[in-house]
Amino acid sequence: MGLGSFFKRNKENKAEEVIESHIDINTDDCGGCEKCSIACPNNVLIIVDGVSSVRDPQVCKSCKVCMAICPNDCITVN
Repeated sequence: MGLGSFFKRNKENKAEEVIESHIDINTDDCGGCEKCSIACPNNVLIIVDGVSSVRDPQVCKSCKVCMAICPNDCITVN
């Protein structure tokens, strides 16, 4: 018995699930430090005019790394 027999994959339910995420940024509290845009693994956030803004919300995977790294707590991901 090989190692692969312990890890069975469910091949019938392999449909990809699309999750709509909603990103709220409080631009009044944003200092434009760029930490969120650097930390985002999907390159969703960008700094425009000294504040963070959403480049493409449909690319967001709701990992909430931007929320965790923001020093001003101005980002909310639902």
